Amino acid sequence: MAASIEQKGSVVDAPFLIELVKIWRSQDTNGAWERKSDLDLLEPYILSKEKRRALPIIGDPDPNTLWRLELFFNAVALSVERETGLMIQPILKLHHEGFGRIVLIAGRLVAVNRQLRDVHRFGFDNFVKLAQEGDKYVREGIDLIRKFPDVANY
Repeated sequence: MAASIEQKGSVVDAPFLIELVKIWRSQDTNGAWERKSDLDLLEPYILSKEKRRALPIIGDPDPNTLWRLELFFNAVALSVERETGLMIQPILKLHHEGFGRIVLIAGRLVAVNRQLRDVHRFGFDNFVKLAQEGDKYVREGIDLIRKFPDVANY
């Protein structure tokens, strides 16, 4: 799962980012994003330090940010599913002020567990960080499933 980022036509060359783009494109039922490049679709995940500083310290996340968060963890879940062959269920519990938890469950196993804070500031410095963070959660989920296969297959 390399974190190298290259653009080859319209495909971003990092396994997690490819999965994330697929999920974004699957949401485009009316074809509004057909002409957008993969990097354009992923651009909302990039939150430079300047953009982050411009956001308030405390704030309610907007629906678009929540949607990006859900799609990010859906891509993690699908990546783990592809590798393990097990169905992964993401469960998000979030307070309206932007803190909570997301878990990815395989059988009875919590394969990924992430405490969320400041969701209104959800984003990454660059595409490499986005790919690395996604890969980290994918590896975490796969490793736990391999460590506890009986629980994950229950």
